[in-house]
Amino acid sequence: MEQLSAEEIRHAVQLALAEDVGSGDATTLATVPERVSAIALMKAREPLVVAGLALAEATFHELSPAIKVQRAATDGQAVKAGEDLLRIAGPARSILTAERVALNFVQRLSGIATLTAQFVEAIKGTRAKILDTRKTTPGWRRFEKYAVTCGGGHNHRIGLYDMILIKDNHLAALRNESPDAITAAVRRAQLQYPKLKVEVEAETLEQVEQAATAGVDFVLLDNMNLIQLRLAVQQVRGRAQTEASGGVNLASVRPIAEAGVDFISVGALTHSARAVDIGLDFEEA
Repeated sequence: MEQLSAEEIRHAVQLALAEDVGSGDATTLATVPERVSAIALMKAREPLVVAGLALAEATFHELSPAIKVQRAATDGQAVKAGEDLLRIAGPARSILTAERVALNFVQRLSGIATLTAQFVEAIKGTRAKILDTRKTTPGWRRFEKYAVTCGGGHNHRIGLYDMILIKDNHLAALRNESPDAITAAVRRAQLQYPKLKVEVEAETLEQVEQAATAGVDFVLLDNMNLIQLRLAVQQVRGRAQTEASGGVNLASVRPIAEAGVDFISVGALTHSARAVDIGLDFEEA
């Protein structure tokens, strides 16, 4: 995945600040004189894997170019509870107004990176790699998929445009095609989009064989048990790469990996990761 650009970071920050600040931070404007300066530290309050620091930094700079931000950690770094992430110095008003938006970015994205790292650690020593899915927060996909890579995971397709993934509902729409729905769909996909990788979702071993015979790049083994997964891997025999999917969790991911699949896609990385505990506190004079 390409690195996040300064333009897309600033656009996201501006939208978030517009939502939060609106016509003005009434509390801060009413209580904190403009002349006051402050130093604040953003700290991890639990062990976590960091992601999203550039978004936090851009949030503070968007409020005031006079703010100076120093990074004490880097995206992708595992930190312990109590460790510093950022040191922020400058106008107190701007720091206060930016605080929640900056924390929201880092807490959410670090949560995804942390959960991803747990899945990656769980399958360590196997051939499998952890993939994300398109089950992302609308408007945040680029950021959430970036966070997955910070945690050591890999990105599946970014959207509907960069890979062919023929799923059960596509096949249902083609149920009357000859010689079968999978073969017909794969032929059409390869003809119209010859440069795109093709993957087919298979729910049965018969569909696995049809997909492998059709010459797909990947076979998605959907909601198969461990016996079915092992049989499917043997059946494909290197004709395509295999991906396991469907309700994968930290308890089940290791046995799935040991079944011999190449990839395991985990929707929970982005749709169920909790925001980790990160705080921002002013230093006392």
